[in-house]
Amino acid sequence: MSALKLVVVTAGLSVPSSTRLLADRLAGAAARELGDAGRQVDLRVVELRELARDIADNLVTGFPPPALRDAVRAVEEADGLIAVTPIFSASYSGLFKSFVDVLDKDALTGTPVLIAATGGTARHSLALEHAMRPLFAHLRAVVVPTAVFAASEDWGANGADGSLAGRIDRAARELAALLAGRPAENRQVEQVVPFEQQLAALRAH
Repeated sequence: MSALKLVVVTAGLSVPSSTRLLADRLAGAAARELGDAGRQVDLRVVELRELARDIADNLVTGFPPPALRDAVRAVEEADGLIAVTPIFSASYSGLFKSFVDVLDKDALTGTPVLIAATGGTARHSLALEHAMRPLFAHLRAVVVPTAVFAASEDWGANGADGSLAGRIDRAARELAALLAGRPAENRQVEQVVPFEQQLAALRAH
């Protein structure tokens, strides 16, 4: 059985970054869960900060530089995705959205995705539900029920049920359950029948 391709996309801007720290903890937890399920994991981290200039060039020219093309290919071929962004102005960062705009509109169809975010206070946590979840639903990804938000004060919490550690473990279990139940192979993209064609078929009957 081939290894599952798990890709982590992190949009932190600073070094070190709490966004990257959260991404690493989520990836580690998911890899452990999959290992316990007897699945091997091929883990790839895509650090958007390193691709910021390439993303901007691609949006202007329409031609992705090699490093960006490689990152896009990794995401599009992934069996599962962990997407982590800082929250700015009650939504995902511009860098994160710009990278998503580079992807093919069908690239994430049926792909299990764990969404997560970081922010200064817990007031920003709703951005996961009103911004990130709808974004991936629009891309027809399968978003796991538990979204993980880490505010500044969360990094000192212990492992109780409502803590950051507890949320990370729960989200990782949900992602691993989806991944362990699907083969590590390329997906067949769902064929969308245009509305006009559906209407014509109904009229024929």
